[in-house]
Amino acid sequence: MKEAVFLKRNSERWRSYEENDSNDPDELTSRFISLTDDLSYARTFYPGSPVLKYLNGLTSHLHRKLYSNSREEQGRIKTFWMYELPLISFQARYNLLYAFLFFTVAFLIGALSAANDETFVRLILGDEYVNQTLENIKNGDPLAIYKSQSSADMFLGITVNNIKVSFMAFVLGVVFSAGTLFIMIQNGIMLGAFQYFFFEKGLLLPSILKIWIHGTLEISAIVIAGAAGLVIGNSLLFPGTFSRLESFKNGAKKGLKMTIGLVPVFIAAGFLESFVTRLTLPVWASSAIIGISAIFIIWYFIVYPKTLYGSDSQKFS
Repeated sequence: MKEAVFLKRNSERWRSYEENDSNDPDELTSRFISLTDDLSYARTFYPGSPVLKYLNGLTSHLHRKLYSNSREEQGRIKTFWMYELPLISFQARYNLLYAFLFFTVAFLIGALSAANDETFVRLILGDEYVNQTLENIKNGDPLAIYKSQSSADMFLGITVNNIKVSFMAFVLGVVFSAGTLFIMIQNGIMLGAFQYFFFEKGLLLPSILKIWIHGTLEISAIVIAGAAGLVIGNSLLFPGTFSRLESFKNGAKKGLKMTIGLVPVFIAAGFLESFVTRLTLPVWASSAIIGISAIFIIWYFIVYPKTLYGSDSQKFS
């Protein structure tokens, strides 16, 4: 599309944003996502054009109204979960894809390494865990390790640890995304080695039906936390038309909100691991919990944001 056509098609809408100010959260969100799409398109096809400066200023103005208002309005929590977090998830959709791909590659590396080196599983999971699990397999209860602690103590420890890992994945993004990728690779390799260990013992399906009761939420949340880390890292690597400091501030706010939004997910995963995974459930019950967990993650972090904001992203295609 030629720049003149781009301007003609959108200038009236931009002018209306300037002339008809709004404080309605839904309207501000709709305007902001439209302008960020416009800005992204202009950066790609009209680098150096004056329209970039204009759009940058207009977008920054809306951004301040959306994110820098210190007054806590009524319904703020509802707005965060229904609109703000889905908006950030939609904007970070490519970061989420990259985090998932890095984690998947690391998972495969872990599984292949375990398949080709019999000492690899012990190196990654530790001798104590492997020896205990082998003993449990002999006793006919391969995953008895999940019954080794009281449910309450296990819930607290697991939930706090998982939240700590997610914040580490986010914070280490400041090292130009390298720290986040390290966390993704570390956890992916560990999971790959873990699953191959049970596959080698002929227990792949039982392990999946048991471990992924909580693992569906837990692993998904770690990947999303990795995406939050990439948001902050990429804000430093690719500031675009913003100053690097301004880009970093925006990326840090978005990434932090993504990470905070994962806390309820980790609490739910910790509850499942502590109180449900230890139970002997029929296949249909385990499958239902895993399926519902997967559907929730896919719907809330991918489908719902696309439904809310995705229509505007197609206007330049």
